[in-house]
Amino acid sequence: MINQTMTRLRALRLGGMADALQLQQEQPGTYDGLSFEERLALLVDQEDADRNNKRLARLLRSARFKLAATLEDIDYEQPRGITKSKLAALVTCDWLRRKQNLLLTGPCGTGKSWLSCAFGHGACMRGYSVRYFRTSRLLEAMTIAHGDGSYAKQLRQLARVDLLILDDWSLEPLTQSHRNDLLEIMDDRHNQSSTIVTSQLPVSKWHDSIGDATLADAILDRLTHNAHRIELKGESMRKTKAKLADREH
Repeated sequence: MINQTMTRLRALRLGGMADALQLQQEQPGTYDGLSFEERLALLVDQEDADRNNKRLARLLRSARFKLAATLEDIDYEQPRGITKSKLAALVTCDWLRRKQNLLLTGPCGTGKSWLSCAFGHGACMRGYSVRYFRTSRLLEAMTIAHGDGSYAKQLRQLARVDLLILDDWSLEPLTQSHRNDLLEIMDDRHNQSSTIVTSQLPVSKWHDSIGDATLADAILDRLTHNAHRIELKGESMRKTKAKLADREH
């Protein structure tokens, strides 16, 4: 009967409960002193944990992060202009609940991409859907979508993501089509979801980098008015690590 029950649990997609029940059967001495209600609660707890783990794995896989980074591993020792007190409100990810944005700027190598992936990982841990893009590659994908008829579908998919990460903003000149695409993306997400943008350019220069005053006003109004800003400073962390490696060698 126990084997039949476990088979039915798996058929009902209750694999966590089935695994917990099998464990109780294999280790009877561990559970003999528990009541039926207590043993049932353990089965439910295992099913809940199993589903949460699978959901997290699915969210992380869908996010396609460039780097494996977590909020717990942020390096506050490097002189980059960030401290625990400055990031205290952000690491809770409450800004995601409020549908706010996050803008990370600073010189090359100061950890903008790493921080964006760390915040993305933190969002996944809290059950939010995330998608990472290098901005130029997203715009290339949108250009292809115009040609193959999937443009509207692409916009809908981007609009549904709780947190969109656009890395390396304004590295390359934008075409008129790119500007229009960015406006469509930002308009769909405005006050509906959150966006992280990283850029080597300070926010004050984004307007000129977009290249069209009217569209720049529209894009930045939707992106920056409700955004938190972190300006990173200092020497490239890649160079710092390279120097350490050379000394060790």
